[in-house]
Amino acid sequence: MNNKRILKPILASTLAIGLMAGCTGGGMPTIKNADGTTNNTQTAAVIGGLLGAVVGGTTANRGGKRVAIGGAIGAAVGAAIGYNLDQQAAEVAQTLNTNVNNNPNAEQNSNNNLIVSNTDKFVKIMFRDPMMFQTNSSTPTPSASAEIRQMIPALQKPSYANMIIQTVGHTDNRGSFQHNQALSEARASSVGNTVSSGGVQNPIYSKGCSFSKPVVQNTSAANMALNRRVEIYLYPNQGAVIDPCI
Repeated sequence: MNNKRILKPILASTLAIGLMAGCTGGGMPTIKNADGTTNNTQTAAVIGGLLGAVVGGTTANRGGKRVAIGGAIGAAVGAAIGYNLDQQAAEVAQTLNTNVNNNPNAEQNSNNNLIVSNTDKFVKIMFRDPMMFQTNSSTPTPSASAEIRQMIPALQKPSYANMIIQTVGHTDNRGSFQHNQALSEARASSVGNTVSSGGVQNPIYSKGCSFSKPVVQNTSAANMALNRRVEIYLYPNQGAVIDPCI
């Protein structure tokens, strides 16, 4: 038995996982647009190409040829995922009568009560209507329910069939962490039920974050209003799922 042939795929897999982890942690370079936002299609293509080249280089003795083939295939797959997320973010934004906003500081602007953004791993929709929930209630108001349902036609398109949906609740820091944990979980679950009841068949998971991930410090009523929000994440696959509370 050739131990080298066994070790090479293992090492390649380890390196591939390391590259992917580096990507999620900011260790991999990203390609920027002219306005400074990330070009997700090109970034995903680069990452996919790197991973494909690593795996391709271990599949046969003719490493150079396999690297080229693996890199090309990986780049194509990565670019397809990046393009799909860019396209899906644009489609969701259009159904909600807004534009994609990938400004990292957008959530700190009190004028932004609805933000659609995306990375090379997911699409995120943030709702922050001051009247989205009554105080200590987990039931969306009629206006909030209508706004959430407005995006459902986009989610029912065939291109979203394999998407994983995660709904996430955030609160301000009034009251105990435990109380806000339960409240944020209940609100996230209610939003998920609203999406599901509209005919969306995708798997939907809900998560509450209490006040563990504020947009700004809870030092004023205005800041607290910025932190009370619900987010919907759209992931292309299980490997893209993040913990939204950290």
